[in-house]
Amino acid sequence: MTQSLRSYLAHAFCAFLFLVSIAAFTAKVAHALPPDVQAKRSPLLAALQAEMERSMKALSAQDPPAYYLGYTITDTQRAEVSGSNGALLSSSEVRNRWLEVSVRTGTYQLDDTHKVGERQSASGGGATPVPVDDDADVVRRAVWLETDKQYRSAAEALIKIKTGKEVKVDSAENSAPDFSREEPHASILPPVSFSLDRKPWEEKVRVYTGTFRESAAIINSIVTFAAQAQNIFQVTSEGTQLQYGQIRYRLELFIQGKAPDGMDIDRYYNFDCVNPADAPDDQAVRKAQATMRMELEGLVASPINEPSVGPALLTGRAAAVFFHEVFGHRAEGHRQKDVAEGQTFAKKVGEQILPDFLSIVDDTTMKKLGREDLLGYYQFDDEGVPAQRVTLVDHGVLRGFEMSRSPLVGFPRSNGHGRRQLGATPVSRQGNLIVQSTRTMTNAQLRTELIKLIKQQGKPFGLLIDDIAGGFTFTGRGQPQAFQVLPLVVYRVFPDGRPDELVRGVDMVGTPLASLKKIVATGDTPEVFNGYCGAESGSVPVSAASPAILLSELEVQKKESSTDRPPILPPPAHDVVKAGGQP
Repeated sequence: MTQSLRSYLAHAFCAFLFLVSIAAFTAKVAHALPPDVQAKRSPLLAALQAEMERSMKALSAQDPPAYYLGYTITDTQRAEVSGSNGALLSSSEVRNRWLEVSVRTGTYQLDDTHKVGERQSASGGGATPVPVDDDADVVRRAVWLETDKQYRSAAEALIKIKTGKEVKVDSAENSAPDFSREEPHASILPPVSFSLDRKPWEEKVRVYTGTFRESAAIINSIVTFAAQAQNIFQVTSEGTQLQYGQIRYRLELFIQGKAPDGMDIDRYYNFDCVNPADAPDDQAVRKAQATMRMELEGLVASPINEPSVGPALLTGRAAAVFFHEVFGHRAEGHRQKDVAEGQTFAKKVGEQILPDFLSIVDDTTMKKLGREDLLGYYQFDDEGVPAQRVTLVDHGVLRGFEMSRSPLVGFPRSNGHGRRQLGATPVSRQGNLIVQSTRTMTNAQLRTELIKLIKQQGKPFGLLIDDIAGGFTFTGRGQPQAFQVLPLVVYRVFPDGRPDELVRGVDMVGTPLASLKKIVATGDTPEVFNGYCGAESGSVPVSAASPAILLSELEVQKKESSTDRPPILPPPAHDVVKAGGQP
């Protein structure tokens, strides 16, 4: 099962928000340099390069030979402040470095990563901690030991693969090379870091979570502020040398309630930014908190929606998650190559898969959409390939895939979408999935069209889906090619003019090819969903953007529910009987 934005549900309440004055923290951000200006090279690059040359000379002469080496050191500085229900939970700042070594044996055409039949390839060599000191001798020693370990593993894997190929039938898709030949890249940018006074944030998380205690319906609240600066140092045997960094900030708001029948009710809100100047003000925070509280209180008291099929209107954020789950994962290049995958779109390049008024790009060079920062922005992917804009669908016609350095027949090169969580092997992943439409109308017009569809189909109501926690999708061949998207705020819209009715317990379900053809119109304003997507190569930051969409038909089922009853007593502050048993 591929879990995408929903895979962050364990901490999907990640909401990133700035209320501290700019004086509370400052960020040293790497500004773009002119092409002919280079920053100071870290001594880490020289250490990595020296060990690279020594190892490659020896290992390329072994049997089987190593034909590719890649070394990456990730230096992370992270500060986090977390509070719950009016009190401070934790406050910390850490810095660490991790080394990753990639060794490939064989050739670009056939190497140790080749998948034979349904044999699962290795998920990565993992990451090894290294000192944060720039001590070349210590770094080289760590690289030496890890290179030896990874070479032995790759050599053994290649022998098994060659044996397996003699007895297994290989698919046509898997006849493409195992690794693409790419031009080496050199980019030396200044390191990034931040300086944060955590004390103001410690007070802020107390205040934020304390505000939520005003509602008797809120059982629990958590607010987490995090600042992270990450610097990458990468060299490869092909000649790539990279030094660059990125800073991200996030404030996460999460509240939890429980309906009388035991169903858990959660509300999340998050703000992400890379520049303190783009932080929301106090008014924006108060507005977010008021909305969360109002929606949770309404959901706790709302009825459960029964399974149904009918017209539905998804707001932009909800539509963005819909496209991420239903389309985006099936456009990841490695899924077209793997015989164990459903390969939904593998043979559909040049065919109409969406209405002709829709186009989709994945543009990881975009830092912002409007005023919104995009989490899926990066300078280079995790295989050292520059970020690129990729057209996936043009006026409804499938044109391509998000590609890593695992080529496909007809798609021999990476387009900068090889991504992974620290310690995992990169595969093709989404970045900034942007949906564009030429058939737009205002929100009011979309609502009118929704009511028309309800009447035409003789349905008692349609659904307005206003917010979504995330979702997951099955892409494996041995599983149903289905998706499940998890709405948080859903309204019944009635054709007779009655007020909309808030309902709970709704999960959107369906199959991709059928569901994508049900889109009949879109809104005129794109909205952004920032989140973290979990799949084979771990959790990576992503963005999806879409205008609102109107579907002629959408199936919904009942949400999984707990049977635990709500607490017997109300929260202490809301009990009629005060402390000491005195009324």
